[in-house]
Amino acid sequence: MKKLLILIVLMIVGISTYAQIETPVKWSYAAKKISSTEAVVFLRATIQDGWHIYSLDVKDGGPIKTSFTFDPSKDYSLNGKTTEPTPVTRYEKAFSMNVSFFEKTVTFQQKIKLKSANVSVVKGKLEYMTCNDQKCLPPEDLDFSIPLGK
Repeated sequence: MKKLLILIVLMIVGISTYAQIETPVKWSYAAKKISSTEAVVFLRATIQDGWHIYSLDVKDGGPIKTSFTFDPSKDYSLNGKTTEPTPVTRYEKAFSMNVSFFEKTVTFQQKIKLKSANVSVVKGKLEYMTCNDQKCLPPEDLDFSIPLGK
């Protein structure tokens, strides 16, 4: 009876450990005012070893690309497109194509044109997909709110 109880407890612990949600990517945000009319927002992904997220530019038929949608505002507008550093590009069997991605860390940047001195925050949503050599997690949507310093 004692062995059965120990076996049941070990099974429950094993199942609960297996069922934990994986979050191999952590996001952080910052902003810097360049002048009274322009700022840059930084969206940084810190990625666990063995995992990667995809570039802003991924061809059709591939994984979900990383994307940023900024909330419309009368106080600011986007100045150009979101930029990224040079990604790693490699053939991935899962998608049967070359894909561009980032490992460890990546910082995306977006220039913002300030239309008002009262702008205090830039809000929006990001979408990304993360994979390792064995599996991909479902795409994730996150809301962000980036305070603009004085």
